[in-house]
Amino acid sequence: MQFTPKIKVLVKGSFLFLLLFSVTSFGQGFLHREEQKIVDGNGNNILLRGLGLGGWMVQEGYMLKTGDFAGPQYKIKQKIAEVIGEENTKEFYQAYKSNGITKRDIDSLAAWGFNSIRLPMHYNLYTLPSDKEFVAGENTWLDEGFSMTDNLLEWCAVNKMYLILDLHATPGGQGKDANISDFDTSKPGLWDSAANQDKMVALWKKLAERYKNQPWIGGYDIVNEPNWNFSATHPNGCDEKLNAPLRALEIKITNAIREVDTNHIIIIEGNCWGNNYNGIFPLWDENMVLSFHKYWNYNDTASIQQMLDYRKQYNVPIWLGESGENSNVWFKDVLSLVESNNIGWAFWPMKKIDNIAGVTSVVQPKGYDALLKYWQYGTNKPTVEAAKITLMELANNYKMENLNIKHDVIDAMFRQVYSTETKPFAKNSVPGKIYASEYDLGQMNQAYFDKDAHDYWVSSGKKTKWNSGNQMRNDGVDIEKCSDIISNGFDVTSIEEGEWLQYTITLNSEKTFNMELRYSNDKVGGKLYLSDEKNNRISPSITLPFSGGINKWKGSTISNIHLKQGINKVRVHFEKGNFNLNYLEFKSPNTAKIHTTKIP
Repeated sequence: MQFTPKIKVLVKGSFLFLLLFSVTSFGQGFLHREEQKIVDGNGNNILLRGLGLGGWMVQEGYMLKTGDFAGPQYKIKQKIAEVIGEENTKEFYQAYKSNGITKRDIDSLAAWGFNSIRLPMHYNLYTLPSDKEFVAGENTWLDEGFSMTDNLLEWCAVNKMYLILDLHATPGGQGKDANISDFDTSKPGLWDSAANQDKMVALWKKLAERYKNQPWIGGYDIVNEPNWNFSATHPNGCDEKLNAPLRALEIKITNAIREVDTNHIIIIEGNCWGNNYNGIFPLWDENMVLSFHKYWNYNDTASIQQMLDYRKQYNVPIWLGESGENSNVWFKDVLSLVESNNIGWAFWPMKKIDNIAGVTSVVQPKGYDALLKYWQYGTNKPTVEAAKITLMELANNYKMENLNIKHDVIDAMFRQVYSTETKPFAKNSVPGKIYASEYDLGQMNQAYFDKDAHDYWVSSGKKTKWNSGNQMRNDGVDIEKCSDIISNGFDVTSIEEGEWLQYTITLNSEKTFNMELRYSNDKVGGKLYLSDEKNNRISPSITLPFSGGINKWKGSTISNIHLKQGINKVRVHFEKGNFNLNYLEFKSPNTAKIHTTKIP
């Protein structure tokens, strides 16, 4: 079956714009390999700084908080349909996809500093499953996926951003990790079915034919995170030595693409979630890039040495095609590592419910917890009407204007990679309250210090919660929802000895303040003092009395805090922990001369 009339209209409309844009406004040509670098048509080195649009075309359960009982997308859809019915489910998904990514999203990403997008695609938006074809062996092409891709490419082109197509869910599913590829274990997988592999090859050829003349397409990431044991024992292919079926399919796809498109980079991934390249070499095309994925391990040169060796040995560029899901400290460190080695990257993902570790967070609707509990435990089934209201509110919350933007994450991914400067998180006016959770933006050891600041569990074997409250910010500082009557909604918790926080205060003249700390604790023993950014004390130490309980809030005052005219970087040092901190309130300003004592 050929494209529907709607597709043809898009070709005449949206694609006409793209064609004119590429001819009249784009002078750099296509991205391509130049020995070990990715360059544009003028030979300029291009360092890709990208974001993967995970969850839009392919849902993964952990992004929707259904991972414990419905990881793959097909199971999520079953859960939704069982509660609200098929027609309402279609309505939900239409709204979910319409709101999931819009031009406003891409405009925002460009403004934040991203120059590329990685699009995780589900094959079933472009073609029917093999077992549902009207004629076995033929391919029915669907409008929806092509239309979504056309629109996204247009938005990228306007923002001069590269779009990398990533086949995230292949026909049948490419890995035993079903949540990633929507693999249905009751049906033949990609590696079990010649029909599925043929469909995958045909889809890539169709995509390449459609986008062959589009220079804002940055490349084709032909199979995301294959993880399959062909002949070895590890279920996800991590001990495979040959990977012969993977290599054969990647070559077949490459040949099909090259029949219609000689312009674009072809990106390949190894087995074991993209990283096992045993048996994949030698390479078979002159315009290729090797992708690797990096999660939860140390950020030293040793952690990427194998890929650096491949780059040198095979004279081919390498690209960190997926990374993220960690703390701001880890983000800054991994990006410093790869960028210093001229390796581009794409982080993951953009939108997830109630998330601190991404550039945005989707607000969870009030009725969603009840829906999750029903799905998991089968009790207290909500009405169709109530469940639909909750799900449609969820879909609406995916709009950019309804998201919580995580400026601390964005700051860590871009500014902090190259700067040790600290910046105010909020405008701090004194006299007045400064909320503890609104400490400065900046690198650890510059804006704050916390003992648990990243998760290295793949390397260390130990999982670490860098933010034990999992609220508000993605640094190592532990933040929770606050129970106090007056707050910004959050307090700093799990405070440990030796940790500290910094706040920027700007004054028109030198002044002295009394400062009240609002805190709670279970026992006496918390102790702290204040200093400036050079570690000169500006207060004595104070021991916090018992507040009456961890949810009982109390004030304790430090008198005669001297602040200078201009910018003050005030640090709160925790000599002893085991208390929660809500805010610092500066009161009673007076003109004064600053006296400081060097910290012993």
